[in-house]
Amino acid sequence: MVGDYQRDARVFKALCDPKRLAILEQLRDGEKCACMLLEPMDLTQSGLSYHMKVLCDSGLVTARQEGKWTHYRLSAPGRERAVELLRKLTTPCTEQHSHEDDEET
Repeated sequence: MVGDYQRDARVFKALCDPKRLAILEQLRDGEKCACMLLEPMDLTQSGLSYHMKVLCDSGLVTARQEGKWTHYRLSAPGRERAVELLRKLTTPCTEQHSHEDDEET
């Protein structure tokens, strides 16, 4: 149970920093090389690396290596998991049970 909360908290940690939100916004246009993310972010290589690790650990972003550069893109499964997690955590139990009853009929 505690492990689930720790895993889930990674999603919210990824979303609670303005720089990471700006990175996610940039990735909405498609996959980008780390070098392309550095320029407008005013980050050092190590600063970007830290933020990208948090985003990748959350599952919201995936990475692939090409030569010396890493390319990042948004993860559809990560997005769906984050949306479902937020829905689950913010929906009252009474509301969840009434939806389950509706689905059974």
